[in-house]
Amino acid sequence: MLVNRTKNKALGETLDIANTIRDSPITVTGTDDFEHIAGSEVIIITASAGQIINGREDLLPYNIPIAKEISKKIKKYANNSKVIVVTNPVDVITYYILKESGLPRENVIGIGSSLDSSRFRYLLSRLLRTNQSKIDGMVLGEHGNSMVPIFSTAKFNDKPINLEKNQIDQTTSELRNYWKPMKEFKGASVFGAAKHSYDVAKAIINNEKLKVSSSVSVNGEFDVSDICMGVPVIIDKNGALKIEEIDLNKSELESLRISAEIIKKNIKKI
Repeated sequence: MLVNRTKNKALGETLDIANTIRDSPITVTGTDDFEHIAGSEVIIITASAGQIINGREDLLPYNIPIAKEISKKIKKYANNSKVIVVTNPVDVITYYILKESGLPRENVIGIGSSLDSSRFRYLLSRLLRTNQSKIDGMVLGEHGNSMVPIFSTAKFNDKPINLEKNQIDQTTSELRNYWKPMKEFKGASVFGAAKHSYDVAKAIINNEKLKVSSSVSVNGEFDVSDICMGVPVIIDKNGALKIEEIDLNKSELESLRISAEIIKKNIKKI
């Protein structure tokens, strides 16, 4: 079921998506009526408005009203669903939807740091002149300008990656600004965000254990509370089953706490 506040937009996207699922039992229907989300196991929220100029927080005035409307509909029609949030700023929107919908904390998952982790692995693979399949790496914290790439646990062929400080600084800068050339050249991430949303939805629907960095509600993990931010999560049919508190070095932990404070400040703007 594809829901858009503009019915014709939903119908047009349906006509396109229908051409991708020839060998699938799935049927796609487009509508502007939220009543049709009733009984949904997974809901993926991608609705957005506004334009990013300096950072994803620029979208807050536009996307909070959208998130409020959608949260009310989820609470009314699909209060047992698992919700995957793509809308930016994803950590704040995930937190807002969690509070407004009244869903359990494990039911609302933001896709942001998983995408950042993929970008981190790509940048490392380019630096080390290899392919991404040989790189393991994770990004935590805000899906924004304060995101924290975890170099201390990054690996190449299952071996630790040792970089010079200037390489770490350069990679961190490229990662945090990854969106800028993408915005200039094409607008926004489509395929990357879709792939990571699909991975989480698939894990929930098929009850597959998936370890991924995702924005979920933290309650004391990493000494942070009452926000949603990117942390290592185990996902299965129950949603965000467990947060894994991996070991971080002193610098990474401090950067993560700074990132958390930035998310808190943006939440206070709501």
